[in-house]
Amino acid sequence: MSRVRFATARALFEAFPKSLTIAAPPTDEPPLVFLKKLSSDQRFEDAVTFCAYLLPRREATWWACGCVRSLLCDIDRAKAACLIAAEAWVHEPDDEHRRAALKAGSDAHSNDPMTWLALAAGWSGGLLLAHPEHPVAVPPYMTARAARIAILLGAHFANRDNRPALLQACIAEGVKLAETGL
Repeated sequence: MSRVRFATARALFEAFPKSLTIAAPPTDEPPLVFLKKLSSDQRFEDAVTFCAYLLPRREATWWACGCVRSLLCDIDRAKAACLIAAEAWVHEPDDEHRRAALKAGSDAHSNDPMTWLALAAGWSGGLLLAHPEHPVAVPPYMTARAARIAILLGAHFANRDNRPALLQACIAEGVKLAETGL
């Protein structure tokens, strides 16, 4: 079953007017056509960004986890706490797992792509600020932003000579996930 939430690429841009920033202008094409065109035009960073916003939060987090695993190859289990927390939330998307992922991501180093995986899961709902008088819900773009950062940061640490092919493979997985779901 398709997980595409928008009828056109323009509708996605309109849903996230300040946070979805890519060089390509919005069109009235179906989102997957637009995404595939970005990839075929070798606008890989734009395609990763668009895909992160296109997918629902759970799928975007799952997609980013798979991409980071592929990009970083052998991940030392001792350093994988954020990845494990994000995947646990995907498998069981309840508030307990979301909070555990948020804690893992908040306690980790911001230069690690796995940190951003945990934040993608942690920012999937709940409160960003739990002040009793002025609670602030997590904005809807936060998971997409964290998933995007995780993938692009993972690609930065991957083989630079092969970076375009690696990102293209990630985008292809995102398209497949958008078409079929988890």
